[in-house]
Amino acid sequence: MTALPETHLSVADYLAFEEAASVRHEYIGGRIHAMAGTSERHNLIALNIATFLHGKLRGGPCRAYMSDFKVRLEINRDDLFYYPDIMVSCIREGVETHYLRYPKLIAEVLSPSTEAIDRREKLLNYRSIPTLDEYLVVAQDTPEVTIHRRRGAWQAILLKSPDDVVELESLKLSLTVAQIYEGL
Repeated sequence: MTALPETHLSVADYLAFEEAASVRHEYIGGRIHAMAGTSERHNLIALNIATFLHGKLRGGPCRAYMSDFKVRLEINRDDLFYYPDIMVSCIREGVETHYLRYPKLIAEVLSPSTEAIDRREKLLNYRSIPTLDEYLVVAQDTPEVTIHRRRGAWQAILLKSPDDVVELESLKLSLTVAQIYEGL
């Protein structure tokens, strides 16, 4: 097990540390924060979304990425690295070996320990990504999907019925709430 550094880390030191670490860490302005593992429900919901996206995007310019691939942001000269549950990028610019910079869509599946961060901090920070068009926040314990869109001034659209259609306008794709929670 790799010891957790006590001081600020440079981006290069963080990336090197993260490659050797047995636990994933998010990086916020020089400080790292260990991430907890996910529940079965969390994992299956993320897998349902990623599988749908991967199948629909196959052969096109867009690619779906899952939770072990980071997004890098730069806000007020601070570097941030998060591990979104699902991302889609439609350009190769900004794609590195362990992270990308320019996603078109990000989806986070809520966990009790991360819900407040996903709903507030990440929503605020993700909005600064110039290529991001949509941010999905997906509840783990109850069927509930919240869509935030750049085109809609990031206002929340809440979907709860299994028959509600989750329109991924940025990708010209749609799926139902029931598809997201299939098998649960």
